[in-house]
Amino acid sequence: MAMTPLLTKTLRWYVIFAAVILLVTAPVFYYVTRHLYIDEANETLRLRKKEFLHYHQPKLKEADIVNWNHYNRDEKILPRDRRLKRDRFITTFYYDTLSEENEPYRVLRSPVTIEGQPYVFFAKINLVEKEDMMKSIALVFLVLMVSLLTGLYFITRILSIRLWKPFYNGLAHLEKFEVDKSISTTLTPTDINEFNRLNMAIENLIRKNKVIYNDQKEFIENAAHELQTPLAVIQGKLEALFLQSNLTQSQSEVLEKLSSAVTRMIRLNKNLLLLSRIEHDQFSESENISINDLLKKQFEFFYEQAVSRRIHIRVDEKKSVTVNANPTLTEVLVSNLFYNAVKHSFEGGNVLITLDEGILSIANTGTAPLPEQKIFERFSKINPSTQGSGLGLAIVRKVADINGWKISYAFENNLHLFRVNF
Repeated sequence: MAMTPLLTKTLRWYVIFAAVILLVTAPVFYYVTRHLYIDEANETLRLRKKEFLHYHQPKLKEADIVNWNHYNRDEKILPRDRRLKRDRFITTFYYDTLSEENEPYRVLRSPVTIEGQPYVFFAKINLVEKEDMMKSIALVFLVLMVSLLTGLYFITRILSIRLWKPFYNGLAHLEKFEVDKSISTTLTPTDINEFNRLNMAIENLIRKNKVIYNDQKEFIENAAHELQTPLAVIQGKLEALFLQSNLTQSQSEVLEKLSSAVTRMIRLNKNLLLLSRIEHDQFSESENISINDLLKKQFEFFYEQAVSRRIHIRVDEKKSVTVNANPTLTEVLVSNLFYNAVKHSFEGGNVLITLDEGILSIANTGTAPLPEQKIFERFSKINPSTQGSGLGLAIVRKVADINGWKISYAFENNLHLFRVNF
């Protein structure tokens, strides 16, 4: 569903309403005004007939009709029309000799008697001036309506932007809010009750989330520290048991499973401690680091593991890349991405590593895209059967975030592609 800003949606309905009002009122105004002018023209023609009957009919002779018609341009005495029983008004066009064009006229035809003989009184009135005036009034009305609605539109828009500013400010803070980052949340003060309540709700929400997050972080940190010694003891005891020569086959298998589980717990514990140390800014020192050298080091480390699974690794160093960052964390980032690519590439697959101008790309063969929104989350394991801790990529994103680097994922040409922009 296409998303529309609140202000745009409100103003869209306002514009639709204004357009409907214009489309409806403009023709209604035109036809009502035209009807009024026609009524006025009819009334003028009735008045002329009344003047004719009062001042001219009593004295007019049949012999004078020719002269009457000759000297009166808009009033004529016509021969009898048997079909005409009462006054009849029509609008028609006549050729005007002065303007040399056909012009609209309102015409009155009325039965009269002159010296006892039936005739037709004919009177006409030019509608050109009245229609011009009517069009001018309609145009003025249209301009006023358009100006009024346009002014109301912009006033509403400007006022709405100002009134909704606290809302958009609060929304922007919520969008930028990350519970693991210390970003100040200074909301815009407002005297609008609803937005003031919204600001208070946002501030309370952020404060409570930070308290909960800090409590969880402290618990994980303490638990990880406390687990180090017991895990080391268990691992030592298991190694001691492995050295005994009287173990049966079933006992050895049980010890193998216990050792594997303890190894995973120790790795998980180390990753949790590493995340805790990163969040407490315990890797503040930095120096210039060659990414090319780190890749060579990791290649040598993972080469045997890749060969054992018939995975082909190709490294393409197009450029020399040097970054200024903490060496431990940078090595962790490169190592985790390298490890992730080798581990999740199926047997006989490929791992392609490219180092270009400020960009490190590590890709491995795959069959389907991964959910981009989840793969960098803590304890996110796309395949539950894997032995990983689910923290490797979360650590990668954390290291990228604190250094201002951008980490991204894409699935291209059957390759899971992780890209770091330094």
